[in-house]
Amino acid sequence: MSDEQKTLDPTATADDAPTTEASEETVPLPLTELEGRLAQAEAQAAEYKDQWLRATADFKNFKRRTEQERSELIRSASSALVLKLLPVMDDFERAIDNIPPDIAETPWWGGTQLIAQKLRTVLESEGVKAIEAIGTEFDPNLHEAVLYEDAEGQDGIVTGELQRGYKLGDRVIRPSMVKVGRD
Repeated sequence: MSDEQKTLDPTATADDAPTTEASEETVPLPLTELEGRLAQAEAQAAEYKDQWLRATADFKNFKRRTEQERSELIRSASSALVLKLLPVMDDFERAIDNIPPDIAETPWWGGTQLIAQKLRTVLESEGVKAIEAIGTEFDPNLHEAVLYEDAEGQDGIVTGELQRGYKLGDRVIRPSMVKVGRD
């Protein structure tokens, strides 16, 4: 009995009802629909890849920025400590320049000079360098003009240093206080 006949037969039972086997079978999708799904999947994959590449780049930038901030923090902490040590260095240099001759020959004074030398060595190991000033052309980035003095032929030249300036790496942490000559 065909399905059409079963539906018309009033004596047909539920077991004789038409089956939906044909609807349960997978019907092959048309090629255009498959191509559309493939294009959609490729677009989604490209979008995911783009998002992944952006996230990777953002993470690399974050790591680089964090490392820069960390090194800047260390540099600023170092410069703060160095700025606190520079007056001690200045005092040692003034003491060395003004020592009376009778004390200069004592072993005690030799030990004191060694302490000053160790302090200089520690500062140099941290990247601190003295700014050379006397005899150079005045540079407002390196020098702070405190006095001007008449000096024939030395217009704009540093003629004296009142307080030594220092750099930490390439950055000036304290400019030199200088006397500048003028014609």
